[in-house]
Amino acid sequence: MKRLVIFDLDGTLLNTIEDLGHAANYALAKNGFATHTIASYRFFVGNGVKRLISRVLPEEQRGEEVVAAVLRDFKDYYSAHGCDCTRPYDGIPELLQDLQDQDVRLAVASNKYQLATEAIIAHFFPQVDFVAVEGQRDGVNVKPDPSIVFAILAQARVPKAEVLYVGDSGVDMETARRACIDSAGVTWGFRPEKELVEYHAGAIVHKPGDILDLLDDCVLLSQLKAVN
Repeated sequence: MKRLVIFDLDGTLLNTIEDLGHAANYALAKNGFATHTIASYRFFVGNGVKRLISRVLPEEQRGEEVVAAVLRDFKDYYSAHGCDCTRPYDGIPELLQDLQDQDVRLAVASNKYQLATEAIIAHFFPQVDFVAVEGQRDGVNVKPDPSIVFAILAQARVPKAEVLYVGDSGVDMETARRACIDSAGVTWGFRPEKELVEYHAGAIVHKPGDILDLLDDCVLLSQLKAVN
């Protein structure tokens, strides 16, 4: 049985794309740069906000000083408006409650900066007792580096064989692979299913309730064989 489920945040637990896009567009416009459609942000996000800002800037304007200035404005706006349009995906609150009721421990591993990760989790899931809520911190590499997962495992003290990592992107699947834990890719997030397949998702699920079926190692093994 899996005794710990680690969730990615953006695109997995919460649909945050509008608020991320609005914050980035605000920062771009304030600094005199062209903005982007909200839909396009699905492919800009995933590697932390610094990389997000670099990606949305013109290639010739991606120097450290420019990125830092736009990033400051992004964080100022996002800190005030990060929950304006963001919502849990359908079925996620029920899934988290079901897992908690089954004594499965829960954690969050996000590339969103730590203060925003903590704030957004506290806002939307105050009833969930997460064993760890880990976001991007200075001096710690972002996913797919597995350091954030190792930090969670150190707090939870659960063997890797009893851990399931759930995310919506190739970055998430690679993170799980590097950490040597089982993975499940979700299709309701920001990235297409083919990306999950390309990055060797251990299982692919199409609705939150399906994750409950993966808690048994035998079930997960059958899913692995079906996917791979």
